[in-house]
Amino acid sequence: MTATPDTRSSSSAIRSLIPARIDRLPWSRFHTRLVMALGVAWILDGLEITIASNVGPDLTQKATLHMSAGGVSDIATWYLVGEVIGALFFGRLSDKLGRKNLFMVTLAVYLIGSGLTAATPAGGKWFLFLYLTRIIAGMGIGGEYAAINSAIDEMIPAKYRGRVDLAVNGTYWAGAVLGTLATLEVLNHISVGLGWRLAFLLGPVLALVIIYVRKNLPESPRWQIMHGRESEAEASIAEIEADVAATKGELPPVDDDMAIEITPTRQIGYLALIRVLFRQYPSRSVLGAALMITQSFLYNAIFFTYGLVLEFFFHVKTTETGWYFLAFAVGNLAGPLTIGRLFDTIGRRKMISGTYLLSGALLIISAQLFKAGDLNATTQTLAWVVIFFFASAGASAGYLTVSEIFPLEVRAKAIAVFFAIAQCFGSLGSHLYGHLIGTGNDPNKLYTGYLIGAGAMIVGGLVAVFFAVDAEGKSLEDVAKPLGVIGKPPATIFRAGGHPGPDGQQPPA
Repeated sequence: MTATPDTRSSSSAIRSLIPARIDRLPWSRFHTRLVMALGVAWILDGLEITIASNVGPDLTQKATLHMSAGGVSDIATWYLVGEVIGALFFGRLSDKLGRKNLFMVTLAVYLIGSGLTAATPAGGKWFLFLYLTRIIAGMGIGGEYAAINSAIDEMIPAKYRGRVDLAVNGTYWAGAVLGTLATLEVLNHISVGLGWRLAFLLGPVLALVIIYVRKNLPESPRWQIMHGRESEAEASIAEIEADVAATKGELPPVDDDMAIEITPTRQIGYLALIRVLFRQYPSRSVLGAALMITQSFLYNAIFFTYGLVLEFFFHVKTTETGWYFLAFAVGNLAGPLTIGRLFDTIGRRKMISGTYLLSGALLIISAQLFKAGDLNATTQTLAWVVIFFFASAGASAGYLTVSEIFPLEVRAKAIAVFFAIAQCFGSLGSHLYGHLIGTGNDPNKLYTGYLIGAGAMIVGGLVAVFFAVDAEGKSLEDVAKPLGVIGKPPATIFRAGGHPGPDGQQPPA
């Protein structure tokens, strides 16, 4: 089922050079500011997940909420439920109302939810209130994923898109580092009853700061032009070009034959969207689902229960688990930052499949060592640092994939759909592993869980081998023809493989 164009005369068609003008821009302070202002969404998500994982053992104590290990692991499950709801709800609004309009709303929802988490009354009977606050906080972050992934991809030039998207998604682990350092401080120097509350307030404080940075960002010109807002789109791209030219000098002209001609399309609901995705883009839909499901299952299963594994199997004190989280987070952050550029040079297919397959194989090896009792807390952490160095880059590429392989008019909703599917499987993983851990008496159960996680990553890698899209260095309009484009989209001004186009600009180091 294809999208139905608005009922307008042929004069309603718009001819625009905006996509080509965006893709020919050199890297500038504007792009840096854009990434900093919007990329904080991943920092906040990593911060929330890490804090919840690190304070989990404390929440089992009588002085706090006196929860079971399974109950603590379910905190992450309810947070993911909130992310699914938020992604689907705000993803639709982002495609309808614009990327910028959702920035403040989703950030405010997150701020309220996380603030309420810190205010959860003490005592075991309040765990339902805690779960509700995690749903609200998750809704805000889920909405951020849909709107911001779309905006970043639409405003970053084609030749930088892969490495930038991976780096931005990788900053999830910068949030994890920040969360780890914060919880190390509060859990070791502040009373048990107060420390976990202060840890959950760190995210809202950061959100308040970033509101100021976001308010001055322009709307995505690509979104504006695809929705018939030609004058607004021209104003937005002119603002961006002026900002870039202020530091980079006069910009090269864009050939008129690079223009696209489009007819704005009607809004598409989720049921129609799913029919479009799986009828018009079946292999891409299988690819997106496979990459998102497998990485989400593995990450949520292992990371959300890491503190419990350290406590119950390796007898690490709850006040010391943060140091192990810190090493784990640094390894995950290093992956996208160091090898992310290879996704633009070597290419999407080879790098995505390679990182997924390699991380799955390494996890099988570490699982065997865990079952045999050959690992301690330090060596288990080192093994996971190596495994997730590659898995983190692959997982970030999964988000990159679903944000660039579908038409612009439905991009945010498409991201929301695949994100929601992934998080459902991710919540299953954290719930399953929490109960496999139990009280730490049977390592064989957790060993089986590790093999399941490894198998999931291998499946994702094999799907990428056959279905990955060679999107490196290509304009978004070349990767996925917009629904409203009349005729064929123009040839990209940048050659496939990430090589620079006629402007001679090189990707940033």
